Amino acid sequence: MRTTPDDVVLSHVAEHRDAFLARLGEWLRIPSVSADPDRAPDVRRSAEWLVAALKDTGFPVAEIWPTAGGPAVFAEWPSGEPDAPTVLVYGHHDVQPAAKADGWSTEPFEPVEQDGRLYGRGAADDKGQVFLHTLGLRAHLAATGRTAPAVNVKLLVEGEEESGSPHFGELIRAHADRLACDTVIVSDTGMWAQDTPTVCTGMRGLLDGQIDLYGPAQDIHSGSFGGAVPNPATEAARLAAALHDEDRRVTIPGFYDGVVELTPRERALFAELPFDEAAWLGTAKSAATLGERGHTTLERIWARPTAEINGIHSGYGGPGGKTIVPASAVIKFSFRLVAGQDPARIRQLVTDWTAGRLPAGIRHEIRFFGAGTRPCLTPLDHPALRSLVRAMGRAFGQEIRYTREGGSGPAADLQDVLGVPVLFLGISVPSDGWHSVDEKVELGLLLKGVATAAFLWGELAEDWRAQPWPAGR
Repeated sequence: MRTTPDDVVLSHVAEHRDAFLARLGEWLRIPSVSADPDRAPDVRRSAEWLVAALKDTGFPVAEIWPTAGGPAVFAEWPSGEPDAPTVLVYGHHDVQPAAKADGWSTEPFEPVEQDGRLYGRGAADDKGQVFLHTLGLRAHLAATGRTAPAVNVKLLVEGEEESGSPHFGELIRAHADRLACDTVIVSDTGMWAQDTPTVCTGMRGLLDGQIDLYGPAQDIHSGSFGGAVPNPATEAARLAAALHDEDRRVTIPGFYDGVVELTPRERALFAELPFDEAAWLGTAKSAATLGERGHTTLERIWARPTAEINGIHSGYGGPGGKTIVPASAVIKFSFRLVAGQDPARIRQLVTDWTAGRLPAGIRHEIRFFGAGTRPCLTPLDHPALRSLVRAMGRAFGQEIRYTREGGSGPAADLQDVLGVPVLFLGISVPSDGWHSVDEKVELGLLLKGVATAAFLWGELAEDWRAQPWPAGR
């Protein structure tokens, strides 16, 4: 029987499985918690460990990029082919805080392999999904007989993602020339389920902030003054209630201008997913779904923009009564944005809308927590996406379906600064417990992720030779 390149990849992965997991275990033992200032030396040690591991893999360039916070790691392995595309892989090496006292069954920074799973903080989010590219590259070389990848491969592994990536935008703008590429692969995401492998095609953006409302100079008697002066608590409630209409659409004028609507094919692909709404509600700890009329639950959380009130605070909240008109109120809000929406424009629309709805006698201040995160979306027919789907199909041996991500992340910064499409290669499943106790990764899926990475470089190179794909956004 003739041995195929796919056979070589799979046998190489199987042969090196134990050594790969042993090295990953070393990395997981480093408690690189970016949110804890006392762990800053560990975050640095994690970056240094990764640089050494990437050099061992064969990367001729692997170096630490310092930031004002946790350091990032950059690596580069040129193809040697003059017409090869350049692919940048993004991930992060920092992790969420964890302690056995939180409810872990084992020590979170002492990885344990059990029942086909690897338990430990960072196993899925995100060290495991970063590290799979090392064995994937070696398997690619073994199967092709090459001494360098079929494409120019770059890695950027952030050290502050779990702290909100406060310096990431500045980092990639400062190094945009060295990060220049034709597409980005984000390996910090997941799949629908173990038996339903999927590729994510987009993430929503984010803009959040706070409105402070001020009325009387101090709390005043509601009998002597109530009903005759503006009440900040009442105006906060009125403002929050006015944010949506009866169809649960956002009422801010211009909010939906430019929104990229779902195509009939995308809606059909979402509908094909085995979505158990009752189970999803159980996870949400909610009794019912509610959202923009005319859209399914998956469409609402993946492809529609939202406005949420995250908190309203005012007046007296203790036991019994305290009959006052409070002096102030606070509204905390967040907007999830979709392709076609610009955080800077939404910021101005929100600012103008708020100012126009408040009565005389109520002074307000509105602040935003940063410039916002842009949304990103790769069209289903983009050649680079098709390459990824084929590579994943070869590794998993079944049809690959499509999802989007309702949350937000730094992927859009890469798309915005570098001006290239973003693809998502992730093998994590919802039960992996990101940010929770007993985080784990399914080893069968992790190794299929390795195989996907091995197949991907050849698929991308072949598609690029046929016709270089447009950068797009």
